[in-house]
Amino acid sequence: MSRQPAFYKPRHVVILAHPIAGSFNGLVADAYCEAVRACGQEAIVRDLYAMGFDPVLKDHERPGRPGFSLSHDVEAEHDAIRGSDVFVLVYPIWFGMPPAMMKGYIDRVLGAGVTPQDVQHRAALTLMKGRRLVSITSSGASKRWLNQQDQMESLRNVLGRYLLHAFAMKDYQDLHFGETVEGLEQDYVDQNIGVVDERARSICAAVAAERAALGETAT
Repeated sequence: MSRQPAFYKPRHVVILAHPIAGSFNGLVADAYCEAVRACGQEAIVRDLYAMGFDPVLKDHERPGRPGFSLSHDVEAEHDAIRGSDVFVLVYPIWFGMPPAMMKGYIDRVLGAGVTPQDVQHRAALTLMKGRRLVSITSSGASKRWLNQQDQMESLRNVLGRYLLHAFAMKDYQDLHFGETVEGLEQDYVDQNIGVVDERARSICAAVAAERAALGETAT
């Protein structure tokens, strides 16, 4: 991994997958970005539904297939997120899984060109190599109920630890908010947004400390 210039502003990319503008997930994404910017770091949002992102993997995008190549929209997305230090996935849990839009983004963009052999040998050369992964999820059910179904641990394994190793990332952490349904009390929303703010600032501090240890100073 190449060194960043001496004056460097850490960058966080927040990948949001929720179809409703102004949703709780959208508030989470906004709060995370606001905290990051308050720490003097950079944050961008990739709102997949607002972008009209196509989640369907194309045959020619599968590594090892004849004529393998990335589609133009995937290349453009790589240009948008390249150089990010932290990748934050924000999505609701639907039927025990992330929205298809998020899975498609992982298939087409984050995992572009990665072969099964790359995963097994942790040799994938992706934009996420050596970076940090954060997963922030919500559910209508309580966190306690999801834990009873082993749902949270399943997500940590599949959308967390697996991706951490598959993309040769350096760190993974998650945050979950249960019982997020329509008509939430403002106090409940504010409390959870405060948790997001605190977590984002903690991550910013870790990234800043890491950069300082490498002799790199944020602008």
